Amino acid sequence: MQITNCTLADIEKIAELYEVARQYQKIKLSTIWPVFSHNLIETDINEKRQYKIVIDNEIACIWTLTYNDPQIWEDKDNNFSIYIHRIATNPSFRGQNLVAIIIKWAKEYAQENNKKFIRLDTVGENLGLISHYKKLGFDFLGLFDLKDTSELPEHYHNAAVSLFELSV
Repeated sequence: MQITNCTLADIEKIAELYEVARQYQKIKLSTIWPVFSHNLIETDINEKRQYKIVIDNEIACIWTLTYNDPQIWEDKDNNFSIYIHRIATNPSFRGQNLVAIIIKWAKEYAQENNKKFIRLDTVGENLGLISHYKKLGFDFLGLFDLKDTSELPEHYHNAAVSLFELSV
């Protein structure tokens, strides 16, 4: 297993994994992600914010990482945190607890970069994800209505957001 930045050669696979995630969200009757543009994915890759877990030469899971998130975290946003977004798992690797591997990696990454917290969010009151993230050690901070979602993807518009934080 290897964790590394995605490359431009991964764009189609990333888009495919996002689409698989969208279909899974429909089945689970949860908030459904919009289609993320290739331009967004390319920007994340070029800014070294798109990561992947590779197992047996296949992308098993992807996510993005940022150092700030003011529209979601509003006055709670700070320079002491890393923010994980858009985790999508290849169906061939579901059930292998890859999110726990991401969190373990994120703890090391945060410590190496002098950060104190790992933060996540999910749109709505997704009880399954709330339970899962709590089992991974996150504090569930509650459900919040966002004030300005104008620059966020559409699934954030007119929806409350569950916020999670883990001290490292």
